[in-house]
Amino acid sequence: MQVSARQPALFISDLHLCEERPATTRAFFAFLEGPAREAGALYILGDLFEYWVGDDDAEAPFNREVSAALAALSANGVEVSLLVGNRDFLLGTRFAERAGLRLLPDPSLVEAEGRPLLLTHGDLLCTDDLAYLAWRAQVRDPAWQRGFLARPLAERKAVVEDLRRRSEAAKQEKSSEIMDVNAAAVADLLREWGYPTLIHGHTHRPARHVHEVDGRSCERWVLADWDEDAPYLEWGPSGPVVRHHPAR
Repeated sequence: MQVSARQPALFISDLHLCEERPATTRAFFAFLEGPAREAGALYILGDLFEYWVGDDDAEAPFNREVSAALAALSANGVEVSLLVGNRDFLLGTRFAERAGLRLLPDPSLVEAEGRPLLLTHGDLLCTDDLAYLAWRAQVRDPAWQRGFLARPLAERKAVVEDLRRRSEAAKQEKSSEIMDVNAAAVADLLREWGYPTLIHGHTHRPARHVHEVDGRSCERWVLADWDEDAPYLEWGPSGPVVRHHPAR
């Protein structure tokens, strides 16, 4: 997608929306009513929700409120795109249609202000975390997903709650380096896609990096995880700028 010079592209990630985080949810709705309304495109790079157990849960009041807010933004002329993360990888076409957005593969190449931007959630770049990558391969397998989605909704939620607890416990035993991206994996991805600018989330380490790959300088922007401060990356005529839009 090409975004016009008058309408910037906005990038967000790792909102982890849930009823237990009302301040973040309020900030998200304020963001959709504010800066996002003036954008040409909004890209959500994974973990929009704290977890997602299947599109049959889209009727829950909280989930319905989020999808309605996104649909209103889309109806206002903003192109909304989402690629799934490690918490909401079961988001599917039913939710996408309800929210008025398009699902993107991970990674995806887009363009803003004539600049190629490669979007990914970021978890596939954490190649030193072998246990996580093994789990990811299991739950992204179509056969596993069919079996899981065939289970009752309440049972799926109980399974995910247990996985969340185990995941938090496992993080305490891992070094911060293991949970960050691997430099060689980043270089391989940039090389494969023709040395674009890379934008991702997942690691919760917001920063701008420059990677030298095959004699080329490539930018990597890491998006912040969300709180009531509503952090986002804006890509407009002046280039990339990190902004915030806390709810009033």
